[in-house]
Amino acid sequence: MKPASAPSTYTVQRGDTLYSITWRYGLDYRTIAAANEISPSYTIYPGQKLYLKKPFPKKKTVARSTAATTSQGGSSASKKTVAATKPKAPTRDSATANTKVSSWRWPTKGKVTRGYSSTVHKGIDISGAKGDAIYAVASGTVVYAGTGIVGFGELLIVKHNDIYLSAYGHNYRLFVEEGDRVKAGQKIAEKGSSGTDTVKLHFEIRKEGKPIDPQKLLP
Repeated sequence: MKPASAPSTYTVQRGDTLYSITWRYGLDYRTIAAANEISPSYTIYPGQKLYLKKPFPKKKTVARSTAATTSQGGSSASKKTVAATKPKAPTRDSATANTKVSSWRWPTKGKVTRGYSSTVHKGIDISGAKGDAIYAVASGTVVYAGTGIVGFGELLIVKHNDIYLSAYGHNYRLFVEEGDRVKAGQKIAEKGSSGTDTVKLHFEIRKEGKPIDPQKLLP
């Protein structure tokens, strides 16, 4: 999938994570976190205004959360603010941050039916049958699990370290959730056709926020 063109600003919606927002627009989450004075926990809140494009405002003028949101979706300054998502794991996945990826493995069995394109298709599609196992290509932390990014269906994003993220789209069933630590080769989902008309895995790897050809890293 080709990342959408990033707007100058974005208002955080319920279910968003910093990773899902920056993935949607092909941005480096570290750059956006720094520009918006978001701490390494990377916690964001519904109603919070994020700056996504340069020139970023001076840090003293960066907007904070504009509304305190209740669990029912209402807003009130007198009620407790809740995060856009509720991470299961510690807020800073320090075990992942500086881990080197010593090797990569294929995310599933099947034929590559569509390859990577630097202009229109930022990953590869792998065919198969509904229910085929999907595996983590390297150890890491699940930083997004959901359907909030149009065109990916049931999507998982795994952070391997501060450089690499991988994504697994169109899943039928997920076996992990946000905050889970996963090992290389661990079954994390089953292949499906969510968000598309055929059973397949759409797989991407991003390096410092930018899509790269996964087949240049996979064995």
